[in-house]
Amino acid sequence: MTEVLSQEEIDQLLTAINTGDTVPESLKPVIDSRKLKIYDFKRPDKFSKEQIRTISMIHETFARLSTNSLSAQLRSVIHVHVASVDQLTYEEFIRSIPTPTTLAIINMDPLKGNAILEVDPAVTFSVIDRLFGGNGNGTKFQHELTDIEQSVMEGIIVSLLRNLREAWAQVIDLRPRMGQIDTNPQFAQIVPPTDMVVLVTFETTVGEIEGMINFCIPYITIEPVIGKLSTQFWFSQAHRAGSSENLTILKDKLETVIIDVTAEIGKISLPIREVLSLCVGDVVRLYNTRVGDPYSLNIGSRPKFLCRPGIVGRKLGVQIVKKIAEVRQEEFDELAPNDSHP
Repeated sequence: MTEVLSQEEIDQLLTAINTGDTVPESLKPVIDSRKLKIYDFKRPDKFSKEQIRTISMIHETFARLSTNSLSAQLRSVIHVHVASVDQLTYEEFIRSIPTPTTLAIINMDPLKGNAILEVDPAVTFSVIDRLFGGNGNGTKFQHELTDIEQSVMEGIIVSLLRNLREAWAQVIDLRPRMGQIDTNPQFAQIVPPTDMVVLVTFETTVGEIEGMINFCIPYITIEPVIGKLSTQFWFSQAHRAGSSENLTILKDKLETVIIDVTAEIGKISLPIREVLSLCVGDVVRLYNTRVGDPYSLNIGSRPKFLCRPGIVGRKLGVQIVKKIAEVRQEEFDELAPNDSHP
């Protein structure tokens, strides 16, 4: 409801304005209610939310494959799943990992540049203990890897890279190769400290031991395929690959199916009493069939080709003349020039 001011109230307001005691509402600063987003130009966001979501989906596939392959290699219950996907500077990533650790530099061919696969020491020594015949509890004393332990971890990482290639197959034919293994993160400077990277963190459980596996990909490395990291593209590629794979499997299965192939001279309908009375020397006249006409070669119960009878060695055979779908009436007449009847 609108409030009407009296003359006395109007005079008081005018007096207050003249003396500067109050500020009229119209002169008060307008508060902007829009939400403001802080943008740090020192660490700009390079990946959109959709791209981060797609990267997460790709590496969920990698985690599932790695769970199966590591369980088979270690003959133990292994669980690997994506814990988080974040974008941060390379310096922040290097500072977040312990020393010493297992740090594998990965060549991301055909993409330019390298990535880093970092395995938490708890997971590393648990895997090594399991492969050396232990129960997988690892050791409480962390140390730099010996030559034998490093060789063992190289084999594990190579198997993980095979899973990585399969997980990325819908986006690019990735051929990751392991370059070297370091234990000090400060020696692994694959990009400048301020460059943005995407960090995929996997929670890994080996028996009762829990730890992390980190996969760090610089933006400059993944930039050539950044346009393909959309959910729509990834799903369309996955559907296309799945359809192609199913079609190939179906073709392979059909090639082993045995089916009857018969050459049909002609057809006729007879009462059963006439069929029972047939004797040697009787002549049966076929419908719509002339001497010299090609036979119908049936695949199962379906006419597929026209053929002519003959002998192959000591056996009867037929020679395929044409597909039935390709035969026109004038061609059919040329194939059967003889107009005499039996």
